[in-house]
Amino acid sequence: MTTSNRKKQGKDCAVQGTNDSSVVSKLSAAARGYFHDDFLRHFVCKKARRAPLINRGYYVRWKAVDYCVRRFLQVTKNCPARQILSFGAGFDSAYFRLHADEALDRAVVFEVDFPDVSRRKAALIASNAALRDALELGSPPPTGPVHVSSGQYQLIGVDVREASRVEEALGTAGLDWTAPTLVLSEVVLTYMETQSSDAVISWASKLLPQSLFVMYEQIHPGDPFGRVMQNHFLKLNSTLHALRRYPDVAAQRRRFLDRGWEQCVCLDMNDFYLGMVAEEERCRVESLEPFDEYEEWHQKCSHYFILTASRGPLMAQALLTPAPAAGVRPSWSPTALSVRTVPVGAEGLGMASTWLSPGRVLLTGGSARGGRGPATRMLLRDEEGWRSVSVEPTGDLGVRLYHTATSLPGGGVVVFGGRSSPLNPIRGLVRVTPDALSPPGTGKLCVEPMACTGDPPAPRWRHTATSVSHKGKSFLFVFGGKNESEAALGDGSFLSVDQLHWTEVPVEGAAPEARHSHSACSYQGGVVVFGGLDRRGAPLGGPAVLRLTDVGFAWERIEVRPPAVPRYSHSAHVMGDKLVVVGGVWLHAAGVPGVAVIDLGARSCAEFRLDTSSVPWPLMLHSFCSELTDPEEPELLLLGGGGNCFSFGTHFNLQPVAVDLRPAT
Repeated sequence: MTTSNRKKQGKDCAVQGTNDSSVVSKLSAAARGYFHDDFLRHFVCKKARRAPLINRGYYVRWKAVDYCVRRFLQVTKNCPARQILSFGAGFDSAYFRLHADEALDRAVVFEVDFPDVSRRKAALIASNAALRDALELGSPPPTGPVHVSSGQYQLIGVDVREASRVEEALGTAGLDWTAPTLVLSEVVLTYMETQSSDAVISWASKLLPQSLFVMYEQIHPGDPFGRVMQNHFLKLNSTLHALRRYPDVAAQRRRFLDRGWEQCVCLDMNDFYLGMVAEEERCRVESLEPFDEYEEWHQKCSHYFILTASRGPLMAQALLTPAPAAGVRPSWSPTALSVRTVPVGAEGLGMASTWLSPGRVLLTGGSARGGRGPATRMLLRDEEGWRSVSVEPTGDLGVRLYHTATSLPGGGVVVFGGRSSPLNPIRGLVRVTPDALSPPGTGKLCVEPMACTGDPPAPRWRHTATSVSHKGKSFLFVFGGKNESEAALGDGSFLSVDQLHWTEVPVEGAAPEARHSHSACSYQGGVVVFGGLDRRGAPLGGPAVLRLTDVGFAWERIEVRPPAVPRYSHSAHVMGDKLVVVGGVWLHAAGVPGVAVIDLGARSCAEFRLDTSSVPWPLMLHSFCSELTDPEEPELLLLGGGGNCFSFGTHFNLQPVAVDLRPAT
């Protein structure tokens, strides 16, 4: 065997391996109740329970494909014959599930995959009574590349790239080239060289005049999540070829229209999930398991799409519903802000940071490569730059993520809320102050619980806690967040810092809608709130200002033109009358969030991209924290961040980075 053939065979085997992993993940989702499928278990030798994020990801994949298949079957219900042609079907159980649902009246399912995969599947079917019972008795014995032959099911072992052999095998198996046909490719064509996958798309449009092509694949290779995704498949020796030429939904749509398909609708999975899955069904799915990986969920969905392309007027009725026109788009400045790495170790997700004193930034909680822990660290800044100092606290801050650490006007820091897991919120408050007897530049801290009176807010995480003042008194204002029973909270509570008492303060006006993962910054004695995720899982914009009044505070919404793109899991800082918003997650805009500068006086907004060319790893700006280092020479220090990138591995930003804000301010 030549070297090139050995490499090709190795890559083919690697691609076949993705089938085995995929069917295990689908079974995990089915076992947790995300969807019903009694047949997947017969194709899995060893079960494995996947993480909630992976279960959700495979649910939305299953839901999208199932929606398209059933829509096709509904549209063709009066046709004398109809067909489903599944390329790269692997161990998919769709035929058996649809047969059990009696959904295949006058329909035949043809599955095509590598010969080795088809032989393995045929052996599993032959050895399992539940699978055999779904086949018609008295079917003729399979011949040639046909490994299973039944009246409604044909399993064919042919390399999809070999068009003439595929055409011949399908003809032998009885495919009716004129009957309405659904062509299904579920993460298959992208593993081929692009020339080969384009040829399959053209071949199907040419030979099947009444057809609906359904495809589920990846997009957006160039952003941080996309780079992690690509690297994962490269390590598996399963390159995602189509990403290079067709990086987004618009390019995929053009791809099909240029190859003979008459109409095409392509949705990313955020659009599909929020727009085509009923709210009742979303609520059911979201209640199945404890879940707190919103950033990774939305990014996974933004990097996959479901596509339908049609030939013939009947098949046009089976197309997906196009997504509504994109809402707010970023108003990009031509200037990009430079980013540089800061050579100090400070990685982690879900940490909280704040200035402890001039030149000292306190980092609390979060999770890192070593897992979740009660780690507390301090970054010190001197003439030589930043350095990390280990901290010796007098008390335990506990394991906590997505909490707040708020500097108080009189000194010290209040740590509030957070969670150890999505079922275990952290209760109470802790005060952190420098040890007065320790020399400067050391990491000794006094940690003591705060015994507060009054009616405290419910335990929560992904909230904000901001220092405000009224009539010379200091308060900690806690707003929003979520907990184990509420998808998003909309209440606000005031803690009197001097009296350590949760107190009622009059607040007028309509409060912003419930949210979590938002930002709230001290502003003119009150608070400016921006962004967040609402109860239905959609990002919010803003801003809204809690302003001082004679008797208390009043909410005021600020209309900004052009509006800032809704986002969440960002950080924000106030510089004079400007709100500087950095990073986060958004759903429908091109690119990834950089820095938005919202002028609260002029009520305008400008978005700035980040020039990350000097950062040697994908810079993921969510689940991170930041500090404004010098108002005179404005620079942001971004700390931690990253995420669990679906099944592609967990990514951590390796070091802090600094963003030069001077061009933006």
